[in-house]
Amino acid sequence: MKILVTGGAGFIASHIVDAYINAGHNVSVVDNLSTGFEKNVNPKAKFFKIDIRSEELQSVFAEFRPDIVNHHAAQMDVRKSVADPSFDAQINILGGINLLECCKEYDVKKFIFASTGGAIYGEQDYFPADEQHPQRPLSPYGIAKLTTEKYLFYYNQVFGLNYTALRYANVYGPRQSTMGEAGVVAIFASKLLKGEQPIINGDGMQTRDYVFVEDVVQANLLVLNDSASTEYNIGTGIETNVNELFNTIKKICNSNAEEKHGEAKAGEQKRSVLTSKKISEKLGWKQTVKVEEGLNRTVEYFKQLKMKSEK
Repeated sequence: MKILVTGGAGFIASHIVDAYINAGHNVSVVDNLSTGFEKNVNPKAKFFKIDIRSEELQSVFAEFRPDIVNHHAAQMDVRKSVADPSFDAQINILGGINLLECCKEYDVKKFIFASTGGAIYGEQDYFPADEQHPQRPLSPYGIAKLTTEKYLFYYNQVFGLNYTALRYANVYGPRQSTMGEAGVVAIFASKLLKGEQPIINGDGMQTRDYVFVEDVVQANLLVLNDSASTEYNIGTGIETNVNELFNTIKKICNSNAEEKHGEAKAGEQKRSVLTSKKISEKLGWKQTVKVEEGLNRTVEYFKQLKMKSEK
């Protein structure tokens, strides 16, 4: 199949591009390199340096004629969305609509969307959250992701575009950015390996559901042939608090850094954990990489990166 991946120079999507190519698909990548890196783009993929908001996107569709669009390009910083909701909406809502209009015009068969679990559900009523949990996003980022899901429903009902929205838990792994607030695993690992002191926000008892990027990639492979237009949670069902996360990474890094706490971030969610029972029962997806193994592999990646930079 011909698959167009947006954000394919970024953390999660670059791994997905690799997997699609390894599976024999013809892949093109759209990325404006605002947060991604061209070195992450698989050399077998055709690369278009284009912003998803741009009119140039039409020319990509006209040239490549994708069967499937996998949409991971995004403004992904929750705090930035709070500081500048208009900018967040331009990328995460209007950029998404621009893509969907291209899909309609060029008869794309399926749209796979990187959505969010925690940011859509907000503070949970029950744990873990399933796909039927009330949706109460507490940030413009979460609102934008939910809005795009509503547009997907509209394009499916009115124009017949098949879609899958994958509501991710906290994804971590190799290639994760150490910039911004989204990659706490990457930030802790990078700082500890450099002998720097990470700061834990608040009391560190806030929990997240950490899912390894390799397992996220498997979900993106499984849904390629799924005919249902629906949403799936992608998480482990296991809560890990930030203190536990810090101490596990500290141990892997052989660091003697202190567990140092700073001010709590206003509006930060206290607990977030997802059940993936729906995609497990329907498509056979399951977590294969446990948190400690995933953290070991992630720290090893940052070790190698540090060694290369010191040469």
